[in-house]
Amino acid sequence: MGILTRFKDIMESNINAILDKAEDPEKMVDQCLRNLNSDLGKVKAETATVMAEEQRAKRELDECTAEINKYQSYAQKAVQAGNDDDARKFLEKKGQLTTKQQSLQQSYDMAAKNAENMRNMHDKLCKDIAELESRKDAIKGKMAVAKTQERINKMNSSVNSANDSIGAFERMEAKANAAVDKANAMAELNAGPKDEIADLTSKYDSPAADSAVEDELAALKASMGK
Repeated sequence: MGILTRFKDIMESNINAILDKAEDPEKMVDQCLRNLNSDLGKVKAETATVMAEEQRAKRELDECTAEINKYQSYAQKAVQAGNDDDARKFLEKKGQLTTKQQSLQQSYDMAAKNAENMRNMHDKLCKDIAELESRKDAIKGKMAVAKTQERINKMNSSVNSANDSIGAFERMEAKANAAVDKANAMAELNAGPKDEIADLTSKYDSPAADSAVEDELAALKASMGK
């Protein structure tokens, strides 16, 4: 039947495998529940139809079996009454019904198998839905923790990036200091050697500061009559 093929994947589905492959398990849980509940409604309706077909096939088979038993009883009564011709007719009718019974038995066996498959499918869907409902909150809680950890990991990455920037800044500062030291050294080299004799003679060429102060002090006293 088409319904058995259409829902074969439901019978073979594995909830854990579905969640493992999901990019966002939290959303997938809700989607799985929606899909499974939708499928459950379809399976319930089809299961009822298939079970009704099973009951109809069983009823026809039972009616045919009852007819066979009836004509078997009539044949026995005809033999007991000494009416072999009547017995032959009853047995001929029984033979026709026996052929029909074989066909009805095949139809019933197929209907019974289909009904069993549909009931198994229905039971599995109910079990999967109950399992997923019980795990839904736990899965969402784990996803919340995972998302928080992911944000923390991103912050750690930002901190590491900042540390890299600080390290680069310090390296540039060290290079700048080295450049200044090198420039100062170059300026000192460019100034040439120091002339110590020139510095020594300039000491005696310039009037001493103390002598100028003493001369000014003597003039001040003279003006004051001291």
